[in-house]
Amino acid sequence: MPWYVLYTKSRNEKKLTQLLSEKGFDVYCPLQETVKQWSDRKKKVQEPIFKSYIFVHLKNYAAQQVEVLQTNGAVRFLWWANKPGIVRDIEINAIKEFINEYKGSIIKVEFNNGEQVKIKEGLLKDQVGKVIEIRTNKALLYLQSLGCNMIAEVPLQSLQKN
Repeated sequence: MPWYVLYTKSRNEKKLTQLLSEKGFDVYCPLQETVKQWSDRKKKVQEPIFKSYIFVHLKNYAAQQVEVLQTNGAVRFLWWANKPGIVRDIEINAIKEFINEYKGSIIKVEFNNGEQVKIKEGLLKDQVGKVIEIRTNKALLYLQSLGCNMIAEVPLQSLQKN
């Protein structure tokens, strides 16, 4: 039984994992513990490593995909070469082992200069751009699809690899 990659609504990874688990699906959302700073306090929280993605283990994709996609927070399955994207058990186990072995390490999916990215939230949602520069927690993007050349400063958490 393969694992399928499910794209989620922004910041719905943990909730969708819980909802699908309650429906009886085998779901995996890799998490890491981070410390968040608010104006009045610090708090340890569990954050998804792969923003807007979770893994769903399905016995019969054709029969079960509709029920998964009808769950609040699910957007679509990832496809590769006109087939649903599959992740093997060995790869899921490698992710689990890595996370267990490197507890306390900061794991990030990073963006590089020149890389094509898609904005997943905000006023520029669904726009595709090229990374010009990475700053502390923002990226400068070159956007041409708006009909003019434009440079926008976008928070890193609002981006995904295209």
